[in-house]
Amino acid sequence: MTTTIASAEKTAEWWRGAVIYQIYPRSFQDANGDGIGDLAGITQRLDHIASLGADAIWISPFFTSPMKDFGYDVSDYCDVDAMFGTLRDFDDLTSRARELGLKVLIDLVLSHTSDQHPWFAESRASRENPKSDWYVWADAKPDGTPPNNWMSLFGGSSWQWDSRRQQYYLHNFLSSQPDLNFHCDEVKQELLSVARFWLNRGVNGFRLDTINFYTHDAELRDNPALPPEKRVANTAPSVNPYIWQDHLYDKSRPENLEFLRELRAVMEPYDAAAVGEVGDDQRGLEILGQYTRGNDLMHMCYAFELLAGDTPSADYVKTTMDLVDRVASDGWACWAFSNHDVVRHPTRWKLEDEGIRCFNVMMMCLRGSVCLYQGEELGLYEADVAYEDLQDPYGIQFWPEFKGRDGCRTPMVWEAHNPHAGFGTGGDERPWLPVSGSQAAKAVDLQENVPTSTLNHYRRSVALRQDHPVLKRGTQTPLSAEGSVLSFTREGEGETLFCAFNLSGDEAELTLPAGTWTSVAEGLQGAVVPEGKTVKLPGWGYAVLAKEGE
Repeated sequence: MTTTIASAEKTAEWWRGAVIYQIYPRSFQDANGDGIGDLAGITQRLDHIASLGADAIWISPFFTSPMKDFGYDVSDYCDVDAMFGTLRDFDDLTSRARELGLKVLIDLVLSHTSDQHPWFAESRASRENPKSDWYVWADAKPDGTPPNNWMSLFGGSSWQWDSRRQQYYLHNFLSSQPDLNFHCDEVKQELLSVARFWLNRGVNGFRLDTINFYTHDAELRDNPALPPEKRVANTAPSVNPYIWQDHLYDKSRPENLEFLRELRAVMEPYDAAAVGEVGDDQRGLEILGQYTRGNDLMHMCYAFELLAGDTPSADYVKTTMDLVDRVASDGWACWAFSNHDVVRHPTRWKLEDEGIRCFNVMMMCLRGSVCLYQGEELGLYEADVAYEDLQDPYGIQFWPEFKGRDGCRTPMVWEAHNPHAGFGTGGDERPWLPVSGSQAAKAVDLQENVPTSTLNHYRRSVALRQDHPVLKRGTQTPLSAEGSVLSFTREGEGETLFCAFNLSGDEAELTLPAGTWTSVAEGLQGAVVPEGKTVKLPGWGYAVLAKEGE
C-alpha cells in the first residue's frame, strides 16, 4: 500500500522538475497556408517536441481575440479564434499529445480582457448594470486627471477615460485591455468556471499570465517613487518610466492569495498544475515563494532573474539561488532563459554554441522545473525585424531604443530550403512576421542527423534530467561560486550528483569534494571526465558527476 501511495503522489506531482516546451502558436506551424500558425500545425509538429523528451507543452493564447496584443487580449475565454482553428482542432491536439505522453498547459490571461469582450461592453454601458463593477472603474480627480499615478507597462498612464460612464478604467497593459476587478466575487467565480471548462476538455493545467497583477489596491493609493539606483530593467525596458515606481499598490496585493487558493481547489481533482508568471523587479522571487508555498496555492512560478539582463556570472547565479533559498525555500521555481516576451538568450547574453550548451545543462541540473522556448533547442539568435515589419505595439511605442518582442516571435524554422523554412505549405501567403534567413540556417532538418548539433545536445541534456530523478526532485546544496565556476550538489532518489559549470570562455580549475566520482554526462559536448581530484574545465566546460556507492 505504501508503494502505491508513493507512486500516486509522484503521478500527481508530474510537474515537479518537469521540462515544459513553450509554443507560440502564431509562429510554430501554419497548416492552412494563411501565413499564421495554427492548432492543426502544432499537432503536425508534436513529434518534434516528444523527440526532445519534454514532459509537457505550454501553448500561448489561442482564444477568440481582436489580436491587439496577439491573443493576450481575450474576447471569449471558451472558444478558439478562427485564425487558429476550432475547438475540434484543439481536441485533436490534446488527443495526439496524450498519445505521445505530453501534458498540455494552456495560457490563461485572467487579469484583463479585450475591450471587445461582451463583459466589458456591458460594464461600460452604465454605472448600474449587472456587470458595472466587473472592471476597475474610478472617478477622476477634481481637476479631471486620473485617479492616481499608476502607469501602464506599455507606456503612459494605466487609466483610460470612458465617455459613457464618465469614469476612468484601469489597464495595466494596452488601453484596449481593461483590467478585471478581482474585488468582485462574481468575476472570480466566472474565471474559475473558465478554468473548469478547459480542465473538463482535457488540459493538464495552465500557464497564468501576469499572475501577480490580478488584484489591485481597493483604496487606489499612489505608488511611491523608486530611487534611480534601485531601478531594474527586467520586466520593462530602461526607456520605460514604468520602472521609476515601486509597484506596491497596482499589483502583488495580499488579497491575490485568496483567489489562488480557490483556483488550486478547482484544479486539484484533475491532478492539474499551474505555472505563474511573476512580473516584479523588486520582489519577484519573494512573490514566487509566497505564491508556491504549501499545498494550497500555485504549483510553480517563474520570475525574470534569468529572463533578462547580461550574461549571468557564477556569482549572479549563486546570489539568485541563495535568495530563492531565503524567500522561497518551501516553494517551487520554474526556470527559463527565453520566452515570447524577451530577447532570445543567445543574443541577450552574447553566447556562442559552447555557452549555449553550458547554460542549457546548468538549467537541467538546477532545482526547479524548466521551460524551453520554441527554437531554443536549435540555438536560435534573436531575429532582426525591420521597423516596417513590426507588429508588436510595445516595440512600435518605444522604437528604436526598444524594438519590442517581434524578434523572438518570428516563425519556427523547420526545413531550410523549403518556402518560409517549412513554416507553411508551398503556396502560402507571406508569414505574419518574416522568416529570418540567419535562423533558417539553423533549421531542424539541418541539425536532425548531425550528432554534434545543438538540437541533439538539447535532446541529450533533457535525457540527462529524465534519467536522473534526483535532478527533478532532489535537494540542492547551497551554490558555490569560485571565480567563473559555479558548483552544487543534488541529493535524493538514491543518488548524489555533483554539478560544476565554467560560466566563462577561459579555462578554470576545480577540486572535487570527497568521494569517488564518475561522469554521467559523457555524451554531452563540453562535459569533462575527471582525472583524480582536480578537474580542469575548458571555457564553457562543465562536469556532472555521480558519487560511487550510492
